[in-house]
Amino acid sequence: MSEPEHGGRLAAEALAAHGVRFVFTLCGGHISPLLLGAKAAGIRVVDVRHEATAVYAADATARLTGVPGVACVTAGPGLTNTVTAVKNAQLAQSPVVVIGGASATLLQGRGSLQDIDQVALMRPHVKWLKALKRVRDIVPAIERAFVEARSGVPGPVFLEAPLDLLYPQKTVREFHRTGLGSSPSWRARLMRWHVERHLAAVFRAASDPVVPRPRRVPTVEPGAGEVARAASMLEASSRPLLLLGSGSMQSPELANTLGQAIGGLGAPVYLSGMARGLLGRSHVLHMRHARRKALREADLVIASGTPFDFRLGYGRGIPRRTPVVSINRSRHDLKKNRRPDLGIRADPARALIALCRRSRARDDWKPWCDALRARDDARETEIAELASGTTDDVNPIALCRAIEAAANEEAVFVGDGGDFVATASYIVRPRAPLSWLDPGVFGTLGPGAGFALGAKLCRPEAEVWLLYGDGAAAFSLAEFDTLARHAVPVIGVVGNDAGWTQIARDQLDMFGDDLATVLARTDYDEVAKGFGARGVRLSESGGTDAALAQAKSIAAAGRPVLVNAWIGRSDFRKGSISL
Repeated sequence: MSEPEHGGRLAAEALAAHGVRFVFTLCGGHISPLLLGAKAAGIRVVDVRHEATAVYAADATARLTGVPGVACVTAGPGLTNTVTAVKNAQLAQSPVVVIGGASATLLQGRGSLQDIDQVALMRPHVKWLKALKRVRDIVPAIERAFVEARSGVPGPVFLEAPLDLLYPQKTVREFHRTGLGSSPSWRARLMRWHVERHLAAVFRAASDPVVPRPRRVPTVEPGAGEVARAASMLEASSRPLLLLGSGSMQSPELANTLGQAIGGLGAPVYLSGMARGLLGRSHVLHMRHARRKALREADLVIASGTPFDFRLGYGRGIPRRTPVVSINRSRHDLKKNRRPDLGIRADPARALIALCRRSRARDDWKPWCDALRARDDARETEIAELASGTTDDVNPIALCRAIEAAANEEAVFVGDGGDFVATASYIVRPRAPLSWLDPGVFGTLGPGAGFALGAKLCRPEAEVWLLYGDGAAAFSLAEFDTLARHAVPVIGVVGNDAGWTQIARDQLDMFGDDLATVLARTDYDEVAKGFGARGVRLSESGGTDAALAQAKSIAAAGRPVLVNAWIGRSDFRKGSISL
């Protein structure tokens, strides 16, 4: 077999063999061969305007498909720009493969361009990493990276790929021989010997045939005894409550089966994070409001794929007498803040499906479900009344209700922001499993455009709605250039109340000062137009339906669009500051 064209081609063919359809990137000389190799291997290369967006887009594809997403970035600042996004993926337990370019192996530590200790930088934020040293290591390392990213507790991994492993061997040898000369002095001969010896090691066996072989990732199955015990606890309960978080969706291929199983169990359910939409748009068992009160009243709590962190009040709102079942892949999250009466360390989806198959709906659960449903219905009535209130600008609650009514049945929603997005999470109802994307526990601002980009590429038939707070919008607004260049027709909506409202509301109450929380009514729609997208201005509540209809029409025609909605201030989420 003749020598491969270059190591970048080897890497790309290994990625293609693992089912990778997209590589997200921002170009750099260190990684050019890999990007060209990806194109030759039939992988779509999507170049973005900030490296963090590349990781966020890879994260979204991983969450929606189960195949680890791939981001390829250049060395030094290209990699440092990814750290927040990588940390977000780590805390969200999302399988992402980050490939970072690096200085040539012979020049590392000698002051070459963008040369830093990348392994030390990335080690705290990934579950596995490897710095490649030889061309023949590329394919085996990629094979292992895909296993590590998905096995056990999923998470990001990092591969450092020095440029001399990616570029053609002839080019690399010529580069390193430049300037060595032909002097007969012992110093010159020693230098030539050292360089040739190093290059021989880098390229040894590089031409040997290597066929990428994706490895099977072991499933994390629940123990039969644990499932039986959980079923017994459920049988003894008259007021059970299920809490499903993002960890319940770590096996996307089981999403529909899980939704059917939970829907048939007959117990009331609260969904959060990636689990939103699991039961569809309006399932009678899905409760959306007054979760804190329900936790105090339940006589059994089953927490699946969600730890008892700040989002669940650290578990303090559940009486000590109430039995708790915790299901999680993570040993740490299984016992975080509230030690469960039964901890099942397994894939939550598999554990819940097994539990539902062993259990049956109970007639005496109906009064409990009816009481929670009545409470939910009362809150929905309150929200409808709040939506009818008038403001000088667009009522944010009414806007969210209009988005809920306008989005089609294949819609995917992406949330990136504080107050406006959190308001939307109470009102906008995902239609199906795997149709809601938000950052997760890290509370990161900035994933919006990357998540929307990845979601639309994975599901080109879906409407993808990107719900922005005006503070968060600035983090990735430039990616409307990316969306326009790559013809990815996302519908963006900015809830523009000219401030960091989630912070300002409580800061004003506590300290009487809005310091550093005031923004301007920026023309985000005009900015989007400048990037090649379309923009719609919405400044009067009477024009909401028409503005959203216009945005839908623009997206349906293949153009990304941003609706700049001038919303008024609301006390809908007063007192909701998270600590």
